Amino acid sequence: MTEEDKQTALEALKIAFTYMPKAIEVNKYEYGERYQLVLNHVETVREALLIHGIDPDEVDGEVNADIAPNSTY
Repeated sequence: MTEEDKQTALEALKIAFTYMPKAIEVNKYEYGERYQLVLNHVETVREALLIHGIDPDEVDGEVNADIAPNSTY
């Protein structure tokens, strides 16, 4: 995999993560018996982002910079 391919895959992962539910939103009422699997998937993607030096909590603002609030720090 070339460096360009890796960057494209990482960008796709960041975009997909912005559409994933937040862990706090995942519950048995919304997801039924699959809620734990969904939580595991969310955590797996968070870990992959962290491994690549990307803060998962900042991804949405990076991907959607045009609608993200201004940072206060």
